[in-house]
Amino acid sequence: MGLLLKEIRHNRLLWLLVFVPLLFVATAVKPEAHGLLFVLSILAIVPLAALLSHATESVAAKTGDMVGGLLNATLGNLTEMVIALTALYAGQYVLVKASIAGVIVTNALFMLGASFLLGGLKHHVQDYNRNNARLQGGLLFLATIALLIPSLLNDRPADSDGSFIQTLSLGLAVLLIGSYALGMIFTLKTHREFFGSSSHAEEGDAVWPMNLALITLAAVTVLVAAVSHVFVESVQHAAEIFGMTPAFVGFIVVALVGGAAEMTAAFSAARKNRLDLSVGIALGSASQIALFVAPMLVLVSYFVGPSPMDLEFWPAAIMMMLVATVTAVLVTNSGRSAWFIGVLVMNIYLVFAVTLYLLPSPQ
Repeated sequence: MGLLLKEIRHNRLLWLLVFVPLLFVATAVKPEAHGLLFVLSILAIVPLAALLSHATESVAAKTGDMVGGLLNATLGNLTEMVIALTALYAGQYVLVKASIAGVIVTNALFMLGASFLLGGLKHHVQDYNRNNARLQGGLLFLATIALLIPSLLNDRPADSDGSFIQTLSLGLAVLLIGSYALGMIFTLKTHREFFGSSSHAEEGDAVWPMNLALITLAAVTVLVAAVSHVFVESVQHAAEIFGMTPAFVGFIVVALVGGAAEMTAAFSAARKNRLDLSVGIALGSASQIALFVAPMLVLVSYFVGPSPMDLEFWPAAIMMMLVATVTAVLVTNSGRSAWFIGVLVMNIYLVFAVTLYLLPSPQ
């Protein structure tokens, strides 16, 4: 605990942790002040993301960058899972699907591109294990194809009651979860020798003991989920105040804030020349959302939601997920990166962001 307090005293960014209790107090006292809660939730999630980043790097230093990236992606996606389950219980399936698509696009483009850019500004050329990147890209491409099929077949005249799409979505959900489980066995057990780290940590990096890192990961993940829940409840009203379209909020804002913890860890690792950890977090998180979280929500909707949820997405969402997946596969094929590659990837993301921001709201 002394190491944690020392880190908080010496890191000015962590002084923002004071906004975490302030957010909960404001939520209890003024639950209708959506603009205030929106700003406080963002200020609260930034230091929590920094803590999660340091704890993840400490775990990765003991277990390796591949396991560290998987752990960070999993804990980071718990936030999205909590948000999605809350919306699922309320029957807001459009919000659930928008957040799923937004997280996949944001992680595969913004997080990956920004990692390449930030790491490349400090290091001339960075290497990473392309085997892991190829596998994660392949899994993400599989999931995108699986999400594309129900959207292409949604206008069948014989399926007026939607039973075909629902049954197809259920079958695809089981298939995707099975593929994700087999992928974990492949990378962590049967062929783990092919997925070692190519990058390395810089000497002098201070790491926490494993027990402190794991306790911090668990505690901060719970706090991030709670702060994210407040953020989601206030963001729609705050969007009207700040002039943001619903599409921009669902795809961009929610995804960026919900993934702040993962992004902090990925960006910090890239600056320290640990690009394997950054790529593992970015693509691992995107593939985990597509292969595990989205299918699991379909299964859970049979017990939690007012009606079963399907995997039918609207065409624009499918197009953006497909472009993001293909881009990630292409840029990670060589196993080497420089800052300009990050610029190219981030520009694709910015094209989507600008389009969604200027997109007229439906009447």
